[in-house]
Amino acid sequence: MAFTYILECADGTFYTGWTVDLTARLAAHNAGTASKYTRCRLPVRLAYFEEFTEKTDARKREVAIKRLSRREKEYLIVIKKTESCENKE
Repeated sequence: MAFTYILECADGTFYTGWTVDLTARLAAHNAGTASKYTRCRLPVRLAYFEEFTEKTDARKREVAIKRLSRREKEYLIVIKKTESCENKE
């Protein structure tokens, strides 16, 4: 199992990455040990994620998301939240 994720940093910027353990990676980001970028923008919150069976697919998706504009990333986040709400009904 692998994940591609978007974090929202305390300053409102987004950070995109991939991992095999989403919970541990989020904790590492908030501890300031995961990346230089998020270290000085704490706390971070998980805004979006996708799950993959293959690591290579998660890495490819990370690259694709990093190429998106901020507006496109915001759209992904909103769509994911909308889908989550619809699935709860």
